[in-house]
Amino acid sequence: MFERAERSDRAVILHPVFPGDGPELLDEFCELARSAGVEIVDVLTAPRDRPDARYFVGKGKIEQLADRVEETGAGLILFSSPLSAIQERN
Repeated sequence: MFERAERSDRAVILHPVFPGDGPELLDEFCELARSAGVEIVDVLTAPRDRPDARYFVGKGKIEQLADRVEETGAGLILFSSPLSAIQERN
């Protein structure tokens, strides 16, 4: 009948770090993900002064993220900050 893609609850988290952010923000986000049944396979941090209009983080970090997703077989990418509609599409 219909084929469904296998569901993956394995995730890479991308956490932008802005001036004044403490480690508790990432800790809380990881706990929220785990409580939702997500297996965190990697966490990337991205120090930023301000969000990039196109990707939120820099292009190099996006390339690194793509590599980590492929290497870990993650089916999810979780950003610990809200994205604009344009950033989601990119």
